[in-house]
Amino acid sequence: MSLFALFVRRPVFSTVLSLLVLLIGAVSYTRLTVREYPNIDEPVVSVRTDYSGASAEIIETQVTQILENSIAGIEGIEIISSTSRQERSFISVRFRPDVDPDVAASDVRDRVSRVRGRMPTEIDEPIIAKVEADAQPILFLSLISKRHSPLELTDFADRFITDRVQNITGVAEVQIRGERRYAMRIWLDRARMSAYNITVQEIEAAVRAQNVEIPSGRIESNNREFTVLSQTGLTTPEQFQQIVVKDANNFPIKLRDVARVELGALAERNAAWFSGNPSVTIGIVKQATANPLDVSKGIRAALPEIIDDLPDGMTIATSYDSSVFIDRSIQAVYTTILEAVVLVVLIIFIFLRSLRATLIPLVTIPVSLVGSFALMYAFGFTVNTLTLLSIVLAIGLVVDDAIVVLENVHRHIEDGMEPNAAAIRGINEIAFAVVAMTLTLVAVYAPMAFSTGRTGKLFIEFV
Repeated sequence: MSLFALFVRRPVFSTVLSLLVLLIGAVSYTRLTVREYPNIDEPVVSVRTDYSGASAEIIETQVTQILENSIAGIEGIEIISSTSRQERSFISVRFRPDVDPDVAASDVRDRVSRVRGRMPTEIDEPIIAKVEADAQPILFLSLISKRHSPLELTDFADRFITDRVQNITGVAEVQIRGERRYAMRIWLDRARMSAYNITVQEIEAAVRAQNVEIPSGRIESNNREFTVLSQTGLTTPEQFQQIVVKDANNFPIKLRDVARVELGALAERNAAWFSGNPSVTIGIVKQATANPLDVSKGIRAALPEIIDDLPDGMTIATSYDSSVFIDRSIQAVYTTILEAVVLVVLIIFIFLRSLRATLIPLVTIPVSLVGSFALMYAFGFTVNTLTLLSIVLAIGLVVDDAIVVLENVHRHIEDGMEPNAAAIRGINEIAFAVVAMTLTLVAVYAPMAFSTGRTGKLFIEFV
């Protein structure tokens, strides 16, 4: 007895097997990651170096060129690009697709450490990181108020909003854009500094020496033990004004004599605007495997509670949500799938002129398509525009085979054969032809799966 005859003579077994395929496919679909397009990220490593107060020319000659010359010798590099601007050097190293990102980052880290001694000692330690496309915010929340300053908005967002958003399932990081963090700003008076013969370096050294938290240990006795807390850190403008910068002939020159101290923003060069008003923008970065639609839904569900806790005069709004476009794109493809199924059913009914004969090929569509989700989950694929378009294409291929087999079986029934015998004979007659036809179609699309580079990564899930 052939395999085809087994399914014909065991209808209950065939039904249970089809339902099992549907169940496995449905469960796999709930665990698939949703993306707009397949993940085609190439190994990219970035090197960022900050050098406070340095001009773009100094950054270029003393930092960027040294790092570029050292990194250029790494094997597998495709492109190196760099940007040198005031106070910051940024180098992006893109490797060939076959290079392991972890190995690439390790090689870059090793080359940077070799030339660290040739760069100025005042620079911050270079930050080496793997660049991922998923590390970009998928949603922005804008915090607006006409009664609160950007400093107060930043402080509220940092203390009351970021932690709550961070705890939402699927959120990897919360970024604050256009932030204005509190800092003590010292405005130097050049005329007074010249009169007292004081340099900027002396003021900087005095501030560093007299504004420091020092661990003081503890005091122990036979019966008691005390922890000593030395409150040496300065927190108010008045305390900073009392810093002694220099001693001139037993006369202490304090910071207030040569500068103005006030509480202000750490950086005035960053700003965010929303609907024409100054704002603080909160960017939400999802986890690599998280569903952006679920992350967006979770954030929108948490927004009412956040809005209820906002101070008077402060509002929050969604300024950007990439999941909206992804959701619309996916829904459009689902609509296309539904339209394709309806058209296929109508065409089958028109040519076969039998409702029963129409239902038989129709059953193959959900079993084949839903079952394909299990294979997608097993191979680590995602639900994206290309995979759904391939499903649309597969509808025609699946129904073609079913129609050919059904027509041959129907011909034997019209000749007077019993239905079971007609089904077995009809399938056996054209089974090889149907398999050969399917393999021919596979052979047409197979070369796309073996393409290399970015094109191969893009179409591997489509095929």
